[in-house]
Amino acid sequence: QVQLVESGGGLVQAGGSLRLSCAASRIIVSTNTMGWFRQAPGKEREFVGAVSRSGGNTLYADSVKGRFTISRDNARNTVYLQMNSLKPEDTAVYYCAAAGSMALMTSTPPRTNYWGQGTQVTVSS
Repeated sequence: QVQLVESGGGLVQAGGSLRLSCAASRIIVSTNTMGWFRQAPGKEREFVGAVSRSGGNTLYADSVKGRFTISRDNARNTVYLQMNSLKPEDTAVYYCAAAGSMALMTSTPPRTNYWGQGTQVTVSS
């Protein structure tokens, strides 16, 4: 049973923007830190960013800081990843994840409770 469902991926030119969405059940969104990871071809999955349960605390990978923004709408049970100033190196499958805390989300390996199925983002040069 799929618990997290991502959408919003696609093909965009460098410098463009995309917004990814992650829909989940109310209990998952309200009780977990929510985050995003990505995996490019031939590379390991890497942390992109996360937002705390309250939305008051966010954390980003250095590679996306200042360009990507994570937000959550607990009323809609949805988490968003707004991606601006996209670069070809941002091309990857993007995964939504839920974990018990920011520390668990960012541990190596990440100790998540749920994963989404992924959505492809392709940035052309």
